[in-house]
Amino acid sequence: MIPISFEYERAGSLDHALSLLAEHGDEAKLLAGGHSLLPLMKYRLAAPALLVDVGRLTDLSYVREDGDHIAIGALTRHRDVETSEIVKADAGLLAAATSKVGDPQVRHRGTLGGALAHGDPASDLPATVIALGASLVVQGPGGAREVAADDFFTGFLETALGDDEMLTEVRIPRRPNSTWSFQKFNRRAQDWAIVGAAVMLDGETCGVGLVNMDSRPVRAVAVEAAVASGASAEDAAAQAAEGLEPSADLNASVDYRCHLARVLTRRGLEESGL
Repeated sequence: MIPISFEYERAGSLDHALSLLAEHGDEAKLLAGGHSLLPLMKYRLAAPALLVDVGRLTDLSYVREDGDHIAIGALTRHRDVETSEIVKADAGLLAAATSKVGDPQVRHRGTLGGALAHGDPASDLPATVIALGASLVVQGPGGAREVAADDFFTGFLETALGDDEMLTEVRIPRRPNSTWSFQKFNRRAQDWAIVGAAVMLDGETCGVGLVNMDSRPVRAVAVEAAVASGASAEDAAAQAAEGLEPSADLNASVDYRCHLARVLTRRGLEESGL
């Protein structure tokens, strides 16, 4: 299908992008890699009057160590995250999950910030940053604020971003001694996950984020609590679907998704060494 007509403006700086968002409100949408927004526009599920192209803001593309965390610019391409030695060393789960995003073309054009700002519960990366205990830096007219990943995703394709705000940085705690696993079940390579599980263990700390198990990206709180209490991988994973409300669709029933969540979480915990 063809999107409805829209205006286009390339932002020359972060301030320029924010001024356009402030001027046009919810009629404007940011365009980076375009892999999330453009399909919605083609199906006319999104109809912005203005596209603000931020894809060339190179100052928001970086991976660097910053004290006890890794700072990743929101416009960093997936491929750069996937291959970063810093990410591999201190947040290996993120590198592993990013390597499963789409195909090489998507990973060379899509951005970490774009995937997170889209807020799709079927996307691999939101669940991963939840498991890692990340926080997201949001910039708006009132300045910058930091939002925990658990609080950033508020509903189906909904986030804590205001209409006049932009995600600028992702901060991930450095965990050089962590073990991790990213499990994903789909019918065909490059499909969205029917269910996925991002698992991270670091000493007594356990993080588990689930893909496509609720209307928003979610943490498997019951699993983390079970691990903290000394449960085995099998017993902890049995709690993976507790309190969650996965949807049924052509790919899977609710019961099947719950079954997959338990199986993939168990595999992830075992691969992580529990």
